[in-house]
This record gives sequence, C-alpha cells and structure tokens, in this order.
Amino acid sequence: MNSRETQLQAFDRLLTIMDELREQCPWDKKQTMQSLRHLTIEETYELGDAILENDLEEVKKELGDVLLHIVFYSKIGSETKDFDIADVANEICDKLINRHPHIYGDIEVQDEEEVKRNWENIKLKEGKKSVLEGVPRGLPALVKANRIQDKVAGVGFDWEKPEQVWEKVKEELKEFEEEVNNNDHDAMEAEFGDVLFSMVNYARFLKINPENALERTNKKFIKRFQYLEEKAKEQGKALKDMTLNEMDVFWEEAKSV
Repeated sequence: MNSRETQLQAFDRLLTIMDELREQCPWDKKQTMQSLRHLTIEETYELGDAILENDLEEVKKELGDVLLHIVFYSKIGSETKDFDIADVANEICDKLINRHPHIYGDIEVQDEEEVKRNWENIKLKEGKKSVLEGVPRGLPALVKANRIQDKVAGVGFDWEKPEQVWEKVKEELKEFEEEVNNNDHDAMEAEFGDVLFSMVNYARFLKINPENALERTNKKFIKRFQYLEEKAKEQGKALKDMTLNEMDVFWEEAKSV
C-alpha cells in the first residue's frame, strides 16, 4: 500500500488537474453543480454495482469517478468563494470528532447500537428538529424505508425481537389480502406499501440490506432470462411464439449454469 505521503501527493495531483481542466477544457469550464448532479448520481450507482459484484478493480475506478465529482463541486464552490476542498474536509472531520465522543471525549459505550443512539441524539442537539431530517427526499423508496427505520431505531423506537416484526409482516399480508378480495385498488396499494415497509423492517432485524438483496435477485433474473433468450435464438424461435412450458425448460437449465 502507498505511504501517507504518496497518498497526499496523489490527491494534490488531482487538485492540480482539476484546476487545469476548469481553466482550459471547454466542457469542464461550462459545468455547474446543477449540470453535474445527475452525473454524480449515475457514478454513485455504478460504484454500487461494482461493490455488489465484488469487482475491486472496478470499485477502485468508480471511487475515482466519485472523488472527481467531490473535487469538482469543491472547485466550483471555491470560485464563488463559498467553500473549497479544505472546508469540505474540515467540515466532515469536525462532524466525526463531535459525533464520536467515545473516541474523542470521555463518553463510554457498550456496543454498536449505543454508538448509533448517541449519534442520533447528538444530531438533535446540533439543531436537527427531527431524526428523519437526514433522510434525503429523493432516495428510492426501498432505500428510504430502510434509512427511516434505521434512524428511528437509533433513538429507541423499535421492536425488541425479530419474531415481533415477522408477526407484523403476517398481519400486513392479511390486510393486503383482504383489500385484494375487496378489489379496492387504492386500499390495495396502501396495504402493499405496508407489506413492503414491514418486510424492509424484518430484513433490518436479520442484518439483510433489502436494496442489495433485491438487486441480487434482479441480476439473477436478468442472467437467467438472457440465457432463455439465447437458447430460443439458437433454435430459431421467438419468445412470443413459445409456450410457457417450452420456456420453462430453458429457465430451469439457466438455474444450473
């Protein structure tokens, strides 16, 4: 691994390149925080994909892309004299020190859960009106549900045992089934949301990240369906002309590939 000095030199090199690109490159000169926003979101998802694939070489590359965006925003901030990369780094350093009194102060903690509770309580002391203020409105619903539940659990609003959460899941499934039988679409949607929310909660108790779990299933389905498409093509058939039984033969094959 590189020494601290080498790491700092590499970061300084990136800052220098960013300065040069901002001054000389027509595309980089035009960018604003608003124009970069969607690209940053895209890069973050690409990093997430690389992590799920456990492709460390790709993780390294995608981390570089995300780091570039952080430096880019900081460069723009320095041009408007609002903040620069030093302000960004010092801000997070100060926050980490303040929120880890068990490391940088005289507070003692017993476990990870106590650390999380302290974290949320400190945020409220910093002026947050709600523990849920830190949950971005633009998060995908599944991720948002997980973060909401994690946040409120941090201040003690939580079930005690996984079995209690599973009972809640079954209760919500029963209510959903009732609305399906009533054929009330609006109520069905509301109850289906409750089912998903309770399943996310149960996953949290089992230490399962629901977003990762669902994405693994997405990738598995894509792989198997594409195998089905390839086999159908080899036989000169179109999927729309095949029976479900015919497709199921290739689907079962895909499971063992």
